[in-house]
Amino acid sequence: MRIRIATPCVVSAVFASAVLLTACGSESARPEGVRPAGGGEGRTAVPSGPEKDGVRITGSIGSSGQAASADFEVTNRDTEPFTYTITFEVLSDSGGVMTNERQTVFSVGPGRTVKDTVRTHTPGRVRVGKVRRVPSAEAPDGTGACPPSGVRVTADEGDAAMGLRVLGLHLENCGTRPYTVEGYPLLGLLDEDRKPVSGVGILHGSGDIATMKAFDEPPRPVVLKPGETASAGLMWRNTTGAGDAVNVPYVRVEAKPGAQPMTVAPELDLGTTGKLGVGPWKKETPQREGVRPLALVVGAAKGGGGSSQSRAA
Repeated sequence: MRIRIATPCVVSAVFASAVLLTACGSESARPEGVRPAGGGEGRTAVPSGPEKDGVRITGSIGSSGQAASADFEVTNRDTEPFTYTITFEVLSDSGGVMTNERQTVFSVGPGRTVKDTVRTHTPGRVRVGKVRRVPSAEAPDGTGACPPSGVRVTADEGDAAMGLRVLGLHLENCGTRPYTVEGYPLLGLLDEDRKPVSGVGILHGSGDIATMKAFDEPPRPVVLKPGETASAGLMWRNTTGAGDAVNVPYVRVEAKPGAQPMTVAPELDLGTTGKLGVGPWKKETPQREGVRPLALVVGAAKGGGGSSQSRAA
């Protein structure tokens, strides 16, 4: 079973359980024998094509004119479990990208291969566009269970206007005791290989990037009761000038010194500015109708395709 949600989104806390198919390293994120929705679709073997970061297409579903779907598999060749977020692209007959579908496969064990299916709402051909993979110990586990630390960190989709980017980090107390933070989240900027990125200054507050009161207010102690959340904003510009533009796919976040780190994949396109502003943690209140969240204050919310999640055993 798969839970489908609209994008943009924060990763959901409700996910599907996986079924172990064999004991020889292959798993499936859908129950064996379950056919795709519609019942009349047939699977067609297609050339697997190039593998991208352990993900490859293994077959297509349906026929010309029908919504594009494809079988795929994820292979983890590392020595620890990884969670994969895959962006699939739907191509037109001319090869242009019409839309995309994002799917997350949780906790693929070392040396394991997980099989699943991606379904879209657009006719065309499916290919693997982008793969982001995070150590499962630093990512949501796909069951909704609270980490041993008692808190979880996620990032929203953010927003942009005239080169200014704003994105929100969200800290949830999913444990049973109050959790206190004060100050700013500790950030580690990581490249495609999850290695540290150098040459970027992480500034407390707006750092003259833009004038935004929420970033420059002094930090105060925040006590989160179970079920409560706090947020902190990231701000940057993707202006490019002399030198190479810096892209940061991953950010490793510690809610406070000594906290269990969590890794998110917000895709920071920092340009050549060399600056990233971070605001202090603030307790979030239930959003009122008509009030826009932090990440949407600089422009209209982004649109996009769909997103779904599945979990490997």
